[in-house]
Amino acid sequence: MDFATGRKKAPQSKWKVLVLFILGTFSVAVVWYLRAEPYMPGPYMIAEDDSVMCSQGDVEKKALLMIENYTRNHPAFLQMSDFFWEKNLSAYQLPYGTQGSEEILLKVLALTMRYDMPDSIQNLPCWRCVVVGNGHRLKNSSLGDVINKYDIVMRLNNAPVHKYEHDVGNKTTMRLFYPESADFDPNLQNNPDSLMVLVPFKTPDVQWLKAVLNNEKRSRKGFWKSPPLIWDVKPENVRILNPYFMEVTASKLLNVSIKSPRKHKEKPTTGLLAITFALHLCDVVHIAGFGYPETTNNKQTIHYYEQITLKSMADSDHNVSHEAQAIRRLLEARIIRNLTHF
Repeated sequence: MDFATGRKKAPQSKWKVLVLFILGTFSVAVVWYLRAEPYMPGPYMIAEDDSVMCSQGDVEKKALLMIENYTRNHPAFLQMSDFFWEKNLSAYQLPYGTQGSEEILLKVLALTMRYDMPDSIQNLPCWRCVVVGNGHRLKNSSLGDVINKYDIVMRLNNAPVHKYEHDVGNKTTMRLFYPESADFDPNLQNNPDSLMVLVPFKTPDVQWLKAVLNNEKRSRKGFWKSPPLIWDVKPENVRILNPYFMEVTASKLLNVSIKSPRKHKEKPTTGLLAITFALHLCDVVHIAGFGYPETTNNKQTIHYYEQITLKSMADSDHNVSHEAQAIRRLLEARIIRNLTHF
């Protein structure tokens, strides 16, 4: 009995149990946070003048530990000089190499005449990149201002910016696409200096690009969906992604055989390819809007801008579960960071 208050004292053993319970609960919470943190939104904003956030070579060092024979000794985009030296002959056909497509590629590269990054990017001391996926997670995310503050903003295929600026921003450094996904207004959905980066899956993709740039007769043959016949873009803003990055994505991140592409139909999505490309290009790599609904969820839309579900992916050559595992490994190794839930 506490004679000052008139209350009975709690037995000492009960206090010990209570303290242990609190400590145990706190420990579990800390462990949960540390395990879950790679999949949670970043707790900070990216400031334009924040030099501390960017450390040159950080992503490269981490990628070396995870990706076998990783090297940055490859140009980002194809250039005419690639086809004039025997040492650069490719061992694979598109989408993993240029074998058999050299002649048409030379003709297209002669039209664009630009194979590098813009000076505004080249002159930056450190490259902070965000790969903006097309996922439903971006809807109502209010990440627009955050995305706009990165040095390089990569967008994918026909994902719109107009009318979605609050969630996805309005800055586009480059947009990776293929002909079937080019059904958008290049001027409305991009900035005047945005790079339009062709991801060539097959030779007809390059032939289509040559036709639209040179105003030649278009052909719809060889496409799973009709590409646009009119495509208003400046040739100097066009680049062709080096197929090397598709090779690395398939063989190193997805462990897909690239020697017999007809037998192994699984091909990387543009999204995972863009992440691989960013690993080779950037000093900081963040992603947003990646991840698909559970396979049992037939009603959840997969994109922030249209009402299609996972069912639409059933007949594609992409294995979304396989890709989710690859992205999760990159997150767990802290090579990349996620701004949205994954």
